Amino acid sequence: MNIAIPAEIMQNEGRVAATPESVGRYVAAGLRVRVQSGAGRHSHFSDEAYRAAGAETSDDVAALWQWADVVLKVKEPLFNQQLGRHEAELLRPGSTLITFLHPANNIDTVRLLQSREISAISMDCIPRSDEGWPMDALSSMSIIAGYRAVALAANLLPQMFCGAQSGGGSVGAANVLVIGAGMVGMQSIRSAVGLGAKVFAVDVSSAARERAVAAGAEVVGFDLPAAGSSAADGGNGGGGAAVPGAELLELERGELARLLPRMDVVISGILILGEHAPVLMTAEMVRRQMKAGAVIVDVAIDQGGNCELSRRGQTYVDEASGVTVSAIMNLPGQVPAHSTMLYSQNVCNLVLDAWRPGAGEGGAGAFDFERPVVKAATVVRGGRILHEGTLHAMQAAGER
Repeated sequence: MNIAIPAEIMQNEGRVAATPESVGRYVAAGLRVRVQSGAGRHSHFSDEAYRAAGAETSDDVAALWQWADVVLKVKEPLFNQQLGRHEAELLRPGSTLITFLHPANNIDTVRLLQSREISAISMDCIPRSDEGWPMDALSSMSIIAGYRAVALAANLLPQMFCGAQSGGGSVGAANVLVIGAGMVGMQSIRSAVGLGAKVFAVDVSSAARERAVAAGAEVVGFDLPAAGSSAADGGNGGGGAAVPGAELLELERGELARLLPRMDVVISGILILGEHAPVLMTAEMVRRQMKAGAVIVDVAIDQGGNCELSRRGQTYVDEASGVTVSAIMNLPGQVPAHSTMLYSQNVCNLVLDAWRPGAGEGGAGAFDFERPVVKAATVVRGGRILHEGTLHAMQAAGER
């Protein structure tokens, strides 16, 4: 089986889908690996290091994609300006793509993959389970995103996170609200506490609230009727956050509106596996409740965002409120060394779990799409869209 590792073309994306270490694992399993020249430079992996691990390197991007049985990427396929073609069109019909596809928010790309009979496995659709944990790239990247969100907020806030005293007087610590104590939230809490902020956390899950307290946050709000997992669950435990009903979502918004006036920073990263992120903060809530100079960092923007005012890939000041809203996409891509190290191993664990040497035509080996984790994360195969979250999003958009 031929595995191709192209360079990422999304703006400000520094990650790559394989390291020399993971290449070594593929080669040891009998797989052939080819890496686009320079693909690892932002993560500080040289072409020489990939070749030493057993890979080939190639400058011919189109030929690399055509050669591959499986293409490993980090982000969804995009239009390649240099080649004048969409990356999905570079894939050989019948081949397999493994990446963060965010299918509910990239329906046109899903349709293109479907039309070319590409098998697409989305790493943001890996189920939260004991079996899926070694492959759970969303959790791995959520840790990085939680850290980066705090660093970004500290840079945007017109005051320090920590309190201080001097001959000129004293200043208080910033109030930071973290919505959801899942993987993003817990790392945000730890990072903000480390910078000296007064950190508050909200989550409907009692177990998540306990974790937040242990990390140094004060739990506030969300004294709601027990309703199982909801949008504010932050993707903890079994299957991640579930889609909240309209009534519960309004209750959650009401609780948040009560908390927003005293907050200097709000960090929200509520993700629902393979579906649109819930809008927890409306434009009216921000404009009526938050003070000028406050900062919102919407970590969930890759799946639509938790704030109605978020603009994909942008940081701007909302003129009506004076609040800075940051919805920078792929925050983990700004921390490429650690992100690549974690993501590459998640992907490698998935590929090797599904690889069946000696199976298939002529005993050449085969990729087993029936493995439980792989099956759950398969969005498109054989010209059919299989992923339920994607089908829900298409139905909501009026497609069939």
